[in-house]
Amino acid sequence: MKTIQSFFALIFILLVGCTQPQEQIIHTVLGPIKASEMGKTLHHEHLLVDFVGADSTGYHRWDKDSVVDRVLPYLLEIKELGYKTLVECTPAYLGRDPLLYKMLSEKSGVQILTNVGYYSAVGAKFIPQHGFAETASQLAERWINEANNSIEDTGIYPGFIKIAVERAPLEEINRKVVEAACITHKATGLTIMSHTGLAVPAFQQLEILKENGVSPVAFIWTHAHNEKDYCKQIEAAQQGAWIAFDNFKEGRQDEFVGFAVLMKEKGLLNKLLFSHDAGWYTSGQPNGGNFRGFTAIEKFLIPALKEAGFTDEEVSMLFIKNPAKAFAVKKAFANPSLGGE
Repeated sequence: MKTIQSFFALIFILLVGCTQPQEQIIHTVLGPIKASEMGKTLHHEHLLVDFVGADSTGYHRWDKDSVVDRVLPYLLEIKELGYKTLVECTPAYLGRDPLLYKMLSEKSGVQILTNVGYYSAVGAKFIPQHGFAETASQLAERWINEANNSIEDTGIYPGFIKIAVERAPLEEINRKVVEAACITHKATGLTIMSHTGLAVPAFQQLEILKENGVSPVAFIWTHAHNEKDYCKQIEAAQQGAWIAFDNFKEGRQDEFVGFAVLMKEKGLLNKLLFSHDAGWYTSGQPNGGNFRGFTAIEKFLIPALKEAGFTDEEVSMLFIKNPAKAFAVKKAFANPSLGGE
């Protein structure tokens, strides 16, 4: 009898174990981590950018060791402040350099995410020639290949999709990039972060997501602080989209805290993201130009939030829980490092 009981007890344990949901994954340049390991995060920053244009940019435009020498102290600085992860939002053809990020991550101990996707704002200056000629499906095929087989065969995988549209009604190239992002998301589960700004292009993108069967939960409305009719951000958040105020600097405390208070009152604090949109080692400028560090949130915004009555738990939501949920991969895909499909 005891043997039979033990047998059924083992079967029960196995069945329960099989039904337990697996913890979601975040893709960093050093490999996948559990979402719970993301820690305190700056969700929108730039380590290096190159504004020369898609037809002229390339790794020949900067020296990795020189960039590391300049940028590493800023990463060590935020690590000392307790930040574990930085999301690098520079897309391909605008200065994305996965191997540089790997060097910086290894030397600093800060987890870094990079991306797939194209930047179709600023008159599509940063779209390569094939971006105009190919369909949304063909562009998505390129991005899915990077997600499945690594970026440029580096063994480094993207952690999200970064696109950009004009801060105006969407043009054809903008729509194509958004559609490509939707196709890529459905194949990979990667979150779509879109340089957007105003409400008109934000809601046009949400409509394209809907047409393509993609939930707003997979969409980050980047630079949402540029839209001053906060009813729009509330509406998008109620649909499930992430609302990103991401150009914080000293002196903007009232604006950012005020919006956080509004989101809290509406029960939407769990859809809010804050960051600096800082850094910007700029290729072609002496020593990378005027690099802006990543400490203003810790020095000015978090104290202002606490002074306004936000609890430690609510601050943790903004900088730990929300980024982990926003960037968690929404499905498994064929990443060998995960033993995927």
